[in-house]
Amino acid sequence: MSGKVWIVGAGPGAIDLLTVRAARAIETAEVLIWTDSLVNPQLAAMAPANCERIRTSTLTLEELMEAMLDRVAAGKRVVRLHDGDTCLYSALNEQLCRLLDAEVEVEVVPGLSAYQATAAALSSELTIPGLVQTIILSRAGGRTGVPERESLEHLAALQASLCLYLSARHVEEVQEALLKHYPAETPVAIGYRVSWPDQWLCVVPLKDIARVSQERDLIRTTLYLVSPALAAPGEPRSKLYSASHNHLFRGGID
Repeated sequence: MSGKVWIVGAGPGAIDLLTVRAARAIETAEVLIWTDSLVNPQLAAMAPANCERIRTSTLTLEELMEAMLDRVAAGKRVVRLHDGDTCLYSALNEQLCRLLDAEVEVEVVPGLSAYQATAAALSSELTIPGLVQTIILSRAGGRTGVPERESLEHLAALQASLCLYLSARHVEEVQEALLKHYPAETPVAIGYRVSWPDQWLCVVPLKDIARVSQERDLIRTTLYLVSPALAAPGEPRSKLYSASHNHLFRGGID
C-alpha cells in the first residue's frame, strides 16, 4: 500500500491547543476520519477544501477500518482525528493492530489531554512538594468495567491527584467510593467541555460532586479532577529550584 495513516490527538477542544505537528497533519490530509461527536468542527475545517471528510459517530470500528484501509489502498494521506490524546481511551490499539496487519505505515501524533487543560484553566499544579507527587488517570467501571486491581477504592487509597474520565453517568458510585479514602472536603474540579466556548468549570468539595453534577445534568464530556493540590497553600516549593539543591547544571549553596 502506498498511502499512510496519521492517528492524531485533537486536544481538549480549543483550536489553539492543537499541536503544530497535528495541525500540519490535518492541513495536508487527503482523507479526514474524525470523531465528530467529540472533536471541535473548527479542527476538521482546517483540512483542505478537497479533502474527503468521514464522520465516525455512526460507524462501527469495522466500518471505520474498512473506510480507512480502502483510502490507504488508493494511495491517500489519511488522518484519523481523535479527541484529547491518542493514548487515552481512543481505541488506538484496535486500530493499530488492523493497520499493521495490513502493512500500513502509521504515525501517531499526541494531543493535549483534558486533565492538563483543566489544571491550566485553574492555574494549578497537581504535584505539590510534600503533599502529592502522583497523578492517576482512570475512570469509573461503567458498562465496560475496569480490572479489580484498578477499582476506584484501590486508587483512592493513594490520595493522589486523581483524574477521572467517562465517569459522569456514575457520579454517585464515584463519590461513594472516593469518600472511603479522601476527606469529604477534598477539592474536586468538575470540568465540562474544558477549553470549548461553552466550558463550565467549578471546584467543589468531594461530598458535593454528585449533587452538583446532577444539578448541571452532566452525563458526558465531563472530567473530575480530585486532588489535595487544588487547595494547597502557596509555601511548599520544589527542591529542584532551591539554592541548597545540587544538580548537574547548578552547584548548591552549602
